[in-house]
Amino acid sequence: MCGIAGMISFQENLHEQRHILEKMQESIIHRGGDQKGIFISEHAGLVHTRLAVIDPEYGTQPMQYTDGHELYTIVYNGELYNTSEIREQLQKEGCTFATHSDTEVVLKAYAVYGEKCTDLFNGIFAFAVWEEKQQRLFLARDRIGVKPLFFYHENEMFLFGSEIKAILANPSVPREIDMNGISQLLMFAPGRTAGCGVFKGMKEIPAGHCAYYSQKDGFQMRHYWKLQAEPHTDNFEQTVEHVRYLLTDAIKRQLVSDVPIGTFLSGGLDSSLISSVASREFAKDGRKLHTFSVDYRDNDKYFQKSKFQPNSDPDYIRQMQEYLQSEHHWTIIDTPQLVSALFDAVKARDLPSMVDVDSSLLLFCKEIKQNVTVALSGECADELFGGYPWYRDPEIREAYGFPWSQSTEYRLSFAKPEIGEILRQRADVDKEYQATLARTDFLPSDTPTEKRMREMVRLNMDWFMQTLLDRKDRMSMFSALEVRVPFCDYRIAQYLYNVPWEFKEYKGYEKGLLRESMKDYLPDEILWRKKSPYPKTHNPNYLASVSKLLRDRLENPDAPILQIVSRQALEQLLNGNDNVQWYGQLMTRPQTIAYFVQLDYWLETYQVKISI
Repeated sequence: MCGIAGMISFQENLHEQRHILEKMQESIIHRGGDQKGIFISEHAGLVHTRLAVIDPEYGTQPMQYTDGHELYTIVYNGELYNTSEIREQLQKEGCTFATHSDTEVVLKAYAVYGEKCTDLFNGIFAFAVWEEKQQRLFLARDRIGVKPLFFYHENEMFLFGSEIKAILANPSVPREIDMNGISQLLMFAPGRTAGCGVFKGMKEIPAGHCAYYSQKDGFQMRHYWKLQAEPHTDNFEQTVEHVRYLLTDAIKRQLVSDVPIGTFLSGGLDSSLISSVASREFAKDGRKLHTFSVDYRDNDKYFQKSKFQPNSDPDYIRQMQEYLQSEHHWTIIDTPQLVSALFDAVKARDLPSMVDVDSSLLLFCKEIKQNVTVALSGECADELFGGYPWYRDPEIREAYGFPWSQSTEYRLSFAKPEIGEILRQRADVDKEYQATLARTDFLPSDTPTEKRMREMVRLNMDWFMQTLLDRKDRMSMFSALEVRVPFCDYRIAQYLYNVPWEFKEYKGYEKGLLRESMKDYLPDEILWRKKSPYPKTHNPNYLASVSKLLRDRLENPDAPILQIVSRQALEQLLNGNDNVQWYGQLMTRPQTIAYFVQLDYWLETYQVKISI
């Protein structure tokens, strides 16, 4: 993977702004330090930092291509998993290739097919192409939204970047939040409304969108892909076989790499399946798979069963490691490390985050990078196959609102009274929930259950899954580790969208269809293991540590957080013992305390101005 950024200005000569482009580039150098480059013409500047994965010697960027009278320049972050098929198609169109990189394929596909090139791509990507003669910029982001792409548009200046920090590196961009940003931080975080960058004027290309920017036409964006409701004509046996094909094909395609590659292994169904398929592919070449797991110091002592986490992971991880005969690597995180990394997690995401869920992943990825450059992970299976509790519990499923965040009143209680009243009148949570339902595609023949299940998929893909993908990209790329997510293959998403719920819940099991489809790849103890969420610390020292951090910050009467958050509410949080969920089971009281620590740190470190 890589980092991309750029600036378009029709009011000045950008040759004179090279120093700003260099600052933008330096801000995202952590995403890839193998090579960096800058392209500058009179009105366009593109920057790139490269993590070399495919064709390390020749895939340098920015990459250029002249076709007829047009000069195309691309900066690209991503991986295509059908590169060879597209290359063959382009060769039939008369294209020749000087590299084996997917960057060259993307560039020439755009030159030949224009914006329709996105219809061809199977992969994870965000890229920009500048057309010198046309004096216009093209931007595109992958269908599922695995790779990020932010932008800022003011007058005739247009900025874009893989991360918010790349845009903030331009001194003309104000570090400011208004009521819309405050709403995101208090009512939705760690999630974000699609297309919102929290900072005033900061936006994001949503998943499955592409856009043009030019002086003549301004900024124009379109939705090039979305989930569509179609009749499901396969019977159960055919569905099982097709799911098996789609998933194994996705995993095999994503094992292509010219640098060392491994897999995350949590001992749960999803990562174990990916590791098993990868291990068998490696064995064909006489290679041994490297697998990676995380745990916390003293979790064996403090772990307590719950509805959401009925058992801990280590025993299952060891069983899978024995089954795979992999080269296994453990990362053990202690509480002081976890707490300290809360601040790096903010720097990585440029926003307050999922606290220890983020900081632990950041530390974990840093250790993984010592051994491999690419790793496959099991994100997004639960969204597509219906693995979360809110899919399967009829009472939760039918409840109004985002199922992982039934805490609107609780969240409002933290706002200063005058801000809380504005937020209550705005009713942003309700509006966004209704808008998401309105985007859901149905068939007239859908039963009420099937209709609700489609809504649940839409809600999860647009919100919960995007939060997890944000987390995975920023925490991994902070250490220049490329993480691939085979379950995010758009073919799997589209097919599963139309599979009946009774198939998905085969034999009454969460993700029963997935288990049946892949039953030959896992031992029974793993195959039928009840879902367990991302592991987090159970050490009481964590609560004590983050509580002390928040108390210390509140000793400052001018603490930035007190501009928007009630001191009384924070003190009540610190002194209480309620267990209200801020963001599903991932963020309860300890994590909520840590979130407000991060929020104060972010306001201070990013020098955020608040305008109400």
